[in-house]
Amino acid sequence: MRESLWAYPIAETLHIIGIAALFGSLLVMELRLLGLGRRIPVTSLARLTLPWSVAGFVLAAAMGLCMFSAHAAEFIGQRIFMLKMGLILAAGINAAIFHSGPFVVVARWNTEVPPPPSARAAAALSIVLWTSVIVCGRMLAYL
Repeated sequence: MRESLWAYPIAETLHIIGIAALFGSLLVMELRLLGLGRRIPVTSLARLTLPWSVAGFVLAAAMGLCMFSAHAAEFIGQRIFMLKMGLILAAGINAAIFHSGPFVVVARWNTEVPPPPSARAAAALSIVLWTSVIVCGRMLAYL
């Protein structure tokens, strides 16, 4: 990564594209879970957004690992980097709890019915966590 003029900027660009795909698709789903667009079935929206979320995460994580490899010693010593990694872990745990909990009974609240409080809480927490991950990532460049 350090030897090539283009490797790091390309990895960073792809990292941002991955983040955009991840966060954009998540935000659409989370807003639905928070009550917007109740006529749209949650299951239909999940089938549309989940593959984009996963693909965005995989791309962002892969490119993040590439960028980390160029500055590992610097990043490991930064609290903001460790916070970012912790927030990503927390977001993953939040998603796992949602998919093994409220989403299991999504048929009960798929359309027109407000999602249960646990689904709404998971959605709000997801937005906060992923926004915080993005903020931490940007701060890495300046701290």
